[in-house]
Amino acid sequence: MYDYRRGGSVFGAFLLGGLIGAILGLLFAPRSGKETREIIAERAEDYWGQGVEVYNTGKDKAAEAYSSGKEKVGESAEQLKVKIDEARGRLQETVAKSAEGAKGKIDDVVPVAKDAVDKAAEKTKGGIDVAGSKASGTLGAVAEKAKSAKVEGDVVDVAVEPEV
Repeated sequence: MYDYRRGGSVFGAFLLGGLIGAILGLLFAPRSGKETREIIAERAEDYWGQGVEVYNTGKDKAAEAYSSGKEKVGESAEQLKVKIDEARGRLQETVAKSAEGAKGKIDDVVPVAKDAVDKAAEKTKGGIDVAGSKASGTLGAVAEKAKSAKVEGDVVDVAVEPEV
């Protein structure tokens, strides 16, 4: 079955019908072959001249469109470059402001943090001193107990009570 949905075959049939009609028209024309050839040659020259004019006009219009398009693209590029430079400047200003604000906040926080670290260091040093003195006292008590302990063989009986 013939498929009309494609469209390409319909167009081909249309062209073929037109070509067959033109050939039949030439064969059954009321003029002689010489007259028909002269008429065809004249028409061909007319159409050729019109084609050359259309070509030249199209070429000129294409050149104009290219030059005007090139100008518009150049102008758009310049405008875009200006906008990018403006955006870059605003971004740099925003970054500078943010950096200044962060620096101010850091300057506010640093003394507080330094004081907290100093207090923690003092407390740690005090804790180490207390632990050292307690360890020293405990070792002294162990040493005294060891002296007073009974030695039975190799075993030493030592009872150590931690100081509180």
